[in-house]
Formats: sequence, structure tokens, C-alpha cells
Amino acid sequence: MRQLALTVSPDEAAATVKAAQAHGLTLFAQFDARARNEARQVLILEAPNGRIEDFLAEVEDRTDLSAMFAPQGIISLRPPASEPESQMLDIQPRSPLEVFLSALQSIGSWPGFLGYAIVGGVIVWIGLFTESIFLLVAAMLIAPFAGPAMALAIATARGDANLLARSLSRYVAALAASIATAYLLSLAFDQQIATELMIETSMRSTVSLLLPLAAGVAGALNLVQSERSSLVSGAATGMLVAAALAPPAGLIGMGLAIDQMDIVLSSLWALGIQIVGINLAGCVVFRIYGMRTKGARYPRGKGWISIVSLGSSIAAMAALVTLQFSNVPQFQQSSISQRVSALVVEELDRSPTIRLVTVNSHFTRSRQRGDNPVWVTVQVQAALDDREASAVADRIEKRVESEFPITALVDLTAKN
Repeated sequence: MRQLALTVSPDEAAATVKAAQAHGLTLFAQFDARARNEARQVLILEAPNGRIEDFLAEVEDRTDLSAMFAPQGIISLRPPASEPESQMLDIQPRSPLEVFLSALQSIGSWPGFLGYAIVGGVIVWIGLFTESIFLLVAAMLIAPFAGPAMALAIATARGDANLLARSLSRYVAALAASIATAYLLSLAFDQQIATELMIETSMRSTVSLLLPLAAGVAGALNLVQSERSSLVSGAATGMLVAAALAPPAGLIGMGLAIDQMDIVLSSLWALGIQIVGINLAGCVVFRIYGMRTKGARYPRGKGWISIVSLGSSIAAMAALVTLQFSNVPQFQQSSISQRVSALVVEELDRSPTIRLVTVNSHFTRSRQRGDNPVWVTVQVQAALDDREASAVADRIEKRVESEFPITALVDLTAKN
């Protein structure tokens, strides 16, 4: 529920009140006023969230009409005191107009925006360089990627070329600032090799696409839901969006500094899939909640711009997913590691005298050519001599290499 204040000429006050009642708005107060030395009528209306845009679309062409509403919920109380008002239970989604105007307001000054991007890049670099997970989390809270990400999705849903260009420019600027910051810090501190956390973070999974889709849906839902209906804070959803973008941006800068192109290419792919995935998922949610190319106080939306932007996101996503599944194991190493461990378990289960203790499979980034083998460490409880243990390891290697186009190196330790 929102409080909407209108000023209209006395001649149009009655028609405006009638239009408000037709759209489910309630007249709270009406009184005379003066503005610019002219007689005016002030109408204070209680407006359900979902009715604001349709009402304004009907009355916005009337002469000398001005409207003002605060984007915060109100609680309306009327007698008798023993009966709670139904308006208190209003948890309708925000109107598309309010969401759109909020996106415009989120585009703040460049110095502050770039300042947060640089600070986020510094903290990402420290976290990856010192292998501190909690610093990566802190960087996700600071990195200002959620604003342009959601503004881009709104621009796609609205078909707004102006907002689309501004959102993309801020997107590119923030990512470039974070990448440059990480690159310069790696050079300044003479970083020579990738840390284990860098390697682990740069590994991609076959389910990598789900993160940007989830981030886009969560970010859009947070914007459209009533504040009393949302169970998740804006900071949490902003962190989820930044989680998809901040680490890859830092990895690109650090990978360039140490000439580790495997990390750079993997992170570039990740940035691409995150950007188009968030935009696509967010746009779909905004469309479901009623955002269209035309609306009250918004005449410049164009359907073809929305279609082109949405189609470009779908085409880019399809290309990136195709690249992922056609380039094994470069963009699937995390998933392949898990599947290799599962194959080891399956293979050892065939030998009843061998009892598995632990198995760990992982890739490294030690080779520049991208042909890093998977290193498999296996510990078993069994009475095996060196020859028998070597035979079991060879059998596992052949099984893995028959399933995946990779080189497997198995280190099997047996103790009884």
C-alpha cells in the first residue's frame, strides 16, 4: 500500500477522484491549496501497489496534474479499533512504474560507483592472494554489480535504449575497474604463481549456468516484491549477484598478471555466462510481474529493442553453453573431478577385498597449454603389494580415460 498525493485543478478534481475509485484507490483526504498563485485541489489517496501505474496511465494526460508518492509502505487505520484494516495485509508486488523509477535512481554518481568497484577489486585480490574465503565474501558485499545488473534487466524488459546503454556502460566500467585493480596489485606485489584458492575458484562446473539464473531471479524478486512480503534483504540478493561476478573479475586481472591464460579464459567465460544469465532471468521475472515496454509516465519503450536485447542474451547464452560442453575439460573441470571420484568408487566396489578409505580428484593450472591431467589420490584398506596396487591404479586410470578425454594420474596407497 502506497500513499499517493495529487494536485489537480478544481475542475478536474471530481473526475480524478472517480478514476481513482474505479481503480481501487481510496480517497483519504481532499483539501484546497494554492500552487504558483493558482487554486488547486490536493488529493491524498491510498493506493494498492499493483493499481498505481494503471491509475496514473489514465489520468496523466490531464492538464496541470502533479503526482508524488514515497516508495514505502503505509499502514492505514480506521475505526472501529477492534477490527484490523484489510489494507494492513496488502502485500501486492510493487508497481512496474515504481520498480523502473527505482532503477533510474540507482544510477548514482560515477566517483562513488567506481570507488566501490575498485575497493571491491582490492578485497577480491587480497582474498584470492591470501586464500581467505571470508574476504571474498566481504568483496561480494562491497562490489557494486547488482545495480547495473538489475538496471540492465529492467532496460531489457522495458525496451529502453537509453537505460540499456547507461547500464552496460556502468557494467563494463565496474568490471574493468575491478580487473585493472587486481592486475596492478599482482604486478605491484610480484605475484608469480596462482594460489590454490585461485585455481579452485577458476574451475567451472556443468551447472555453472544455474548461479546467474538464480541470481537474476532473486535480484528481480527482491525489487518487485513488497517490502513486507520479501523475506530476503536487498544486501543478500546484491551479494548473490556479486558472487557471480566479483571473483571472475579478480581472477582475470590476476591471471593476466601471471600469464596464466587458462584462468583468464575460464573467468572470461564465467563473466559472459553470468552477465547474460542474470539479464535473461531478471527480464523474465520483470515481465511476469507486469513490466511492459509502455506504461504510465514512460512513453519511450520500444518492443523491438526489448526483443533484440532478449534475443541477444539467449543467443549468447546458447553459444557459451555450447562452448562449455564442446570444450572438455576446460570448462567442466569441477564436475569432471566429482565424476572421476565416483568412477573410482564404482571401480573399487568390484573388488570385495578392497575397502575404500578416501578418494580425491582434482585438476591443477600448472600447464599453460590447458592439458592439465586429473590427479587422483586413493587410499584403501587392503592387503596389496606394490605390484597389485599398481595394477589397481592402472585399471582406474584406463577406466577414467575411457570415460573422459583427459589424462588420469592415480596415486593409490594400500594399507591393511
